[in-house]
Amino acid sequence: MGRIILYEDKNFQGRRYECDSDCSDFHAYLSRCNSIRVEGGAWVVYERPNYTGYQYVLTRGEYPEYQRWTGVNDRLSSCRMIHSSAGTQYKLQLYEKADFSGQSLEVMEDCPSLPQKFGWKEVNSCKVSEGKWILYENPNYRGRQYFLEKGEYRTAGDWGAVGSTVQSFRRFKE
Repeated sequence: MGRIILYEDKNFQGRRYECDSDCSDFHAYLSRCNSIRVEGGAWVVYERPNYTGYQYVLTRGEYPEYQRWTGVNDRLSSCRMIHSSAGTQYKLQLYEKADFSGQSLEVMEDCPSLPQKFGWKEVNSCKVSEGKWILYENPNYRGRQYFLEKGEYRTAGDWGAVGSTVQSFRRFKE
């Protein structure tokens, strides 16, 4: 059973909002979010309503201030529970250009630096065949995060990105 508690102030103070399932807009209950407790499950929290804007993947634990989940500000408005994928295989196909064109790479392992290992700085489309993945804007799993489940992503916008910069990625393991 998953459960996340979001607090307006740092160190779990102020008004709070509790979720045990997906919530497309909790901004009406909290004007900001400065700390979070994940008591069960794993979650993706989003900057804007309807699962848009910056994304942050959070696992069980305490996050006493927004910098602890690499937040760029104290604004969060929606969250979605990540359903278990224990024991699964992992396969991700990355494409240089939109609509699955140009050069491609098939990967099954984490990559801390796409530019260093493969010479790529951008990914414009991808297919997740198996498992769940997190793409990162910068090397070493830093910068904006994009959580991807099984499916086809024809453009970077399909996974919620503003641009196509992807420089590291890893498998999501609970």
